[in-house]
Amino acid sequence: MSAPLAEYLLRLGDDRLVLGHRLSEWCGHAPIVEEDIALANVALDCVGQASDFLGLAGELEGQGRDADALAFFRGPTEFRNALLVEQPNGDFAGTIARQVFFDAAGAHVLAQLARAKHARLAALAAKAAKEVGYHVRHARDWWLRLGGGTEESHRRLQAAVDELWPFTLELVTPDELDRALCAEGLAADLAATQVQFECELAELFEAAGLERPPDPPYPPLGGRRGAHGEHLDHLLSEMQSVARAHPGAHW
Repeated sequence: MSAPLAEYLLRLGDDRLVLGHRLSEWCGHAPIVEEDIALANVALDCVGQASDFLGLAGELEGQGRDADALAFFRGPTEFRNALLVEQPNGDFAGTIARQVFFDAAGAHVLAQLARAKHARLAALAAKAAKEVGYHVRHARDWWLRLGGGTEESHRRLQAAVDELWPFTLELVTPDELDRALCAEGLAADLAATQVQFECELAELFEAAGLERPPDPPYPPLGGRRGAHGEHLDHLLSEMQSVARAHPGAHW
């Protein structure tokens, strides 16, 4: 079971690595100083969680790759992140919508994994879940402020929701790997997660006066298989540039 679990850990790690990089792009550009610091801290949490999950994935796969090797020396087709997290930041409302959607699924996934039958995975998930509790409160506070703020802030948040909604379904759509590992007590039950996800977001849509977009007939689900768009190509070319320019270097 080590190979399937390593693949699952890549999903967990890649989600957070890519999202952390996206959030780091706000450093120095957030709308207020306090938010600049807040987003930087959320980004650091995500990268730290990614390092933990990727480090364990590298141990389980047994190919001598550590977290840094997995982060900086894989190509786009080798990444297993959900498509949502690689989407560009857009305006501030877009970043908040993406974070709310990701955490609405991710918080429940981590809570389940904290009870996983793999002790190391359970410990890492429990640690990450504590950090994500802050992420959830932070993003949802901004969601309500933007949705219930000015006409312009409401319009921008609704536009972000409409644009990003098709990518959310990948977060709660299980495949064969999810189902097999869930049966072994090593992965989250995404069917249960989807129920919680839908209930929480229904409340958030109502509270902010937003309309829930219809589900697309053919939602994009390729991220877990390594089928990504050009956004990830550009992100990785920037994120990996120093490591690839100086392979083996240490600071």
